[in-house]
Amino acid sequence: MRIALMTQDKAGALQIRLDNRDAHLAYIKDTGVVEMAGPFLDQDGAMCGSLIILDVADMAAAEGWAANDPYAKAGLFQSVTLQEWKKVIG
Repeated sequence: MRIALMTQDKAGALQIRLDNRDAHLAYIKDTGVVEMAGPFLDQDGAMCGSLIILDVADMAAAEGWAANDPYAKAGLFQSVTLQEWKKVIG
């Protein structure tokens, strides 16, 4: 099942994102469940959130993945949304 993980960073938290980016990218690589991912950008082009498409067994697996993301553990996010997603194109 595919799950869209959408996050918004806390205001003024860009340095937290930058400080944890390498660990976040390593987590994506090591877990092997991310189909595609990338940051949302603010009006100045700075990273301010994320869209990650997970390919997991169920919502519980997606919730576990999201909770163990180094960004989440560092307290980066203001909000986190997990929504089942159906791939149609691409």
